[in-house]
Amino acid sequence: MRKRVFMATAVGAVAALGLAACGGGGTGGSGGGGSATPAADAAIGAIFNPSDTKGGTLKFAYSSEWDSLDPGNTYYGFSWDFIRLYERQLVMFKPGPGKESQEIVGDLAEGKGVPSDGNKTWTYKLKSGLKFDDGTPITSKDVAYGVLRATDKTVFPNGPTYFGDVLALPDGWKGPFTTPNLDASQAIQTPDDRTIVFKLKQAIGQFDQLAQLPDTSPVPKAKDTGAKYQESIVATGPYKFESYTSGKSFALVRNPNWDPATDPNRKALPDRIEVSLNVEANDIDNQILAGTLDVDVAGTGVQAAALPTILGNPDNKARTDNPSTPRLWFTSVNPQIAPLDNVECRRAILYAADKKVYQSALGGDVAGGDIATTVIPPLVPGYEKADLYPSGPNQTGDLDKAKESLAKCGQPNGFETSISYRNERPKEKAVAEGLQQALGRVGIKLNLKGFPAGGYFSQYAGLPPFARAQGLGLVVNGWQSDWNDPYAFLQQMVDSRVIRETGGSNNISVRIPEVDQMLDQMLSSTDQNQRLDLAKKIDAKVLEQAEILPGVYAKALLLRGQKLTNVYYNEQYGMYDYTALGVASNQ
Repeated sequence: MRKRVFMATAVGAVAALGLAACGGGGTGGSGGGGSATPAADAAIGAIFNPSDTKGGTLKFAYSSEWDSLDPGNTYYGFSWDFIRLYERQLVMFKPGPGKESQEIVGDLAEGKGVPSDGNKTWTYKLKSGLKFDDGTPITSKDVAYGVLRATDKTVFPNGPTYFGDVLALPDGWKGPFTTPNLDASQAIQTPDDRTIVFKLKQAIGQFDQLAQLPDTSPVPKAKDTGAKYQESIVATGPYKFESYTSGKSFALVRNPNWDPATDPNRKALPDRIEVSLNVEANDIDNQILAGTLDVDVAGTGVQAAALPTILGNPDNKARTDNPSTPRLWFTSVNPQIAPLDNVECRRAILYAADKKVYQSALGGDVAGGDIATTVIPPLVPGYEKADLYPSGPNQTGDLDKAKESLAKCGQPNGFETSISYRNERPKEKAVAEGLQQALGRVGIKLNLKGFPAGGYFSQYAGLPPFARAQGLGLVVNGWQSDWNDPYAFLQQMVDSRVIRETGGSNNISVRIPEVDQMLDQMLSSTDQNQRLDLAKKIDAKVLEQAEILPGVYAKALLLRGQKLTNVYYNEQYGMYDYTALGVASNQ
């Protein structure tokens, strides 16, 4: 997920700053809430301030515009976490702290999929009594339509490409809007209103992991308005939309047609959920500290400006959780932008980068993470320690090696290119500024260009014609796995076939046919050792071609709102579990 930002295995915080892990979690009985004594890391591996009390208003804020609220057109990790409040999928990762969140359970479906035909066919049976928020029954045809519409990347550029890649769709299929005359029934069959059958091009043993994606949220075809559907979503979860004002805010209220008897996995504690958009990132931190906001929905941690106030105050520090995540903060190095079409010019960038400054820009070793030297982070299966471009004893870069590479690529005095970042993310701007200074030491001039986060991948940096026109040689980026598997981490990040001229891909730079072939082998293989070996080879090949500059293996310093109940860090999403949260009525 970007962009996707997702699953994580929590690690204790850095003791040197007083963020020692608190093994027991919070206290506070199941009825009241608000009575727990705050402690650092209390929501990692345990529930802080557990409660079943319903009521109140839960307040979120985001520093940009949502990429899309449409379940078939969103690819930010926080959005996939949040979307479960108003949409349901075929299956889901079971909500819970620690390892609980790694179990897949039925959601709309009675249970996990039933494979046949050597894992090339997967069948799901829907629960009875499911309804949309307008009271109409949810059928298997609504799920099938939801999946198929999400494959239309002309209309819905933001989401993943998994279903379009693996379903046995007809030749020429580009989605129901772009190719309306093609019949996709060979790929998805609905023999009755409660049964849905997926037919695949090749055997896939992990299809349940795809079935939990937002793409399997049902959509009533008669009410689908395409790109405008996010303005009038027909909900299936415990909440429905009360209002939506683009670029400003939206609000959710209880869905009277949601039946908790069919949904034991969502607590649905608040009566109302409000989300403010385009709120300045530092202001979000200040409002959470002050108690006027509950959650920064982005889930990537506080900004650098708030660190002294939080870490220097024992009461504030006690409201933090500091997990490590299987996320890589990195910079895409685009070989379509001259002179970066020469591998030695790309290697000069990787040698000249100041990794220490990169780490500091993201918040240091506590709030940012550990300096990265590989594409795959340590918490993702397939990681192997390596450092193809050593940055010197102080991690500030090897300028001699950078100059050697510049000479080899015919640019001994350096060159000029542009670097993009998301406007609303101060950390990313700091990364870009740090690279500008570091690369300037060897004559590489970077022009900084900021773009809105909401359209960063669909309209700006991830839209190849725009990137070429703007000369975006470098793109500040980040990625977390869609589920805890090497294929799920790598495919949407380094597969050249996910790059679309219409935009929407998180892969900005990697176009290596050999990598694509290894990904195909990984997908079809049932030998875990072979899959891990392929992951290591892909990592090495991408770095050999210098098409990604690894920055930091991510950590996040998360800040709990003062009124929150039932708080825990969800390892699958790499942030707090938004379906579990409540607000204390006595605060």
